[in-house]
Amino acid sequence: MVIESARLAAAELLKPKFRSVLLKSIGLTILLFIGAWIGMEMLFSTFLAPILGPWPWVSTAILWLMSAGLVVGAGFLLAPVTALVAGLFLDDVAEYVEQEHYPADGTGKAMPVGPSIWFALRFTAVVIAANLVALLLVLLPGINVAIFFLVNGYLLGREYFMFAAMRFHSEDEATAMRKANSAPILFAGLIVAGFMAVPLLNLATPVFAAALMVHLNKAIERQYPARASRLERAA
Repeated sequence: MVIESARLAAAELLKPKFRSVLLKSIGLTILLFIGAWIGMEMLFSTFLAPILGPWPWVSTAILWLMSAGLVVGAGFLLAPVTALVAGLFLDDVAEYVEQEHYPADGTGKAMPVGPSIWFALRFTAVVIAANLVALLLVLLPGINVAIFFLVNGYLLGREYFMFAAMRFHSEDEATAMRKANSAPILFAGLIVAGFMAVPLLNLATPVFAAALMVHLNKAIERQYPARASRLERAA
């Protein structure tokens, strides 16, 4: 069930709709970094450069250091910021998967703009927090890798499954489904965490994870229809 969902999600990445979302996300992220660099340069030129007028070499050195720092920071922040931006387009991804593979079920309900932005921010915070935990444990070889995958697997699986399930169910119903299927959802989250650990490929993590969880949500509903019905009535 999980492996097949992951296979289908990986195949989706080659389709024009998914490439479009990914390119928009990366493009907007690059524009954000360019805007940040221009803003920093303007602030420096306006406020700091006049003070350092008698020492132009200091001004040049600081500007170079700021530029280098932004480049290094971009290397670390590119994936999380891309995830943040991509979070705004995930309903497009989910809708495409639903229409392409599950037309009989209809199309799920898209998140309103406010909750969509909140989901994107929450996901980005989850990714950053999980990786900070792994970074703090960098001196414990082996353990830090395991913790990275377990923490990210749990959090990513939880967040993305709730996103996919809540397109068709209330939050209480989606939570009940998640708790009743915690093992396959964790397994799917671990696959997403492994995907996220690969440089460059990690830029597509939000698109891949959203597609995977839509497929998994549908598989759970089809494999356990009676259970899903009971959970919905009990929620």
